[in-house]
Amino acid sequence: MTRRDGPNLAALLESFFREHLSRVRGASPHTLRAYRDAIKLFLVFLVDHVGRDVDRLRLDDLDADHVLAFLEQLETRRGNSPTTRNNRLAALRSLFGHLLRHDPTRAAQYHRVLALPAKRVRSRPATYLEPDEVRVLLSKPDPATTLGARDLALLLLLYNTGARVGEALAVCPADLQIARPAQVRLHGKGGKDRICPLWRETASALSRMLRPCPHDDGPIFRSARGQPLSRDGVAYILDKYTQLAAREVPTLARRRVTPHSLRHGCAVALLQAGIDLTVIRDYLGHASVSTTSRYVSANLAMKRDVLESFWRRSGLTPSRAAPWHPKRSVLAILDAL
Repeated sequence: MTRRDGPNLAALLESFFREHLSRVRGASPHTLRAYRDAIKLFLVFLVDHVGRDVDRLRLDDLDADHVLAFLEQLETRRGNSPTTRNNRLAALRSLFGHLLRHDPTRAAQYHRVLALPAKRVRSRPATYLEPDEVRVLLSKPDPATTLGARDLALLLLLYNTGARVGEALAVCPADLQIARPAQVRLHGKGGKDRICPLWRETASALSRMLRPCPHDDGPIFRSARGQPLSRDGVAYILDKYTQLAAREVPTLARRRVTPHSLRHGCAVALLQAGIDLTVIRDYLGHASVSTTSRYVSANLAMKRDVLESFWRRSGLTPSRAAPWHPKRSVLAILDAL
């Protein structure tokens, strides 16, 4: 029988989500779902390893050894990437920090979990679409049909604003200003909104979405059945048009094109246009300019320009010299041999 005044796992879990994440930190619904899924996976793992039902799990079961075994299982059995593994660990660290504040008697146990390091992840350059590839991609939806007009508006919005897929899917009629200056309000990570200007073509395509829209307060991008379009739906749409575009641009057939490829393509296009990194940071909704700066390393065209400038600056380019011709005296010496 547990003591009335003793800490209770169920109560601490509830206060973690309802009080700490929701009220104190103001976490987004996406963050809440991600943390919920990570902690749920960990509890199910504990049930299998300690041999007790989830309602009978004890705070003593939440130790560093079990967390390490859980992280190992994520990669070996579930096939999670190191990045996903680190995200799960971040959720658990947040939980254990909450446990430490409310259950100091197990401070040493919780500190061992908080000290677990994240796994080093190989940094890979961002993959992006070149403007020529995007132009072919945008030519594939048929704007004369309802779904084609929706798809064109969605692709234009993603590339025009560099929006994350979740930001694009959350756009409601109230977020749009179609009249000049055309713009859209995007609801970004951490409750940070930003306003992005719209091309005339993007505003025109989006205006078609507003005319027959019966969902004045809901997202403008809908499925054929009238339900809000899902992330999987966007992936399907993009894959369909990528396959069509690959018939004209074979390079697309060898790459995995995602909504983030359009976001990266937007960033690189801005960079090539000479836009300052801090402006691109605000345009994309990055928390730090260091995140934006990775597009510099991803852009091969800019690397080639830098290399050419460096070669010219180095002075190693050979000057044009007059062709060498042997003097007659030299030939005479050779003939005398």
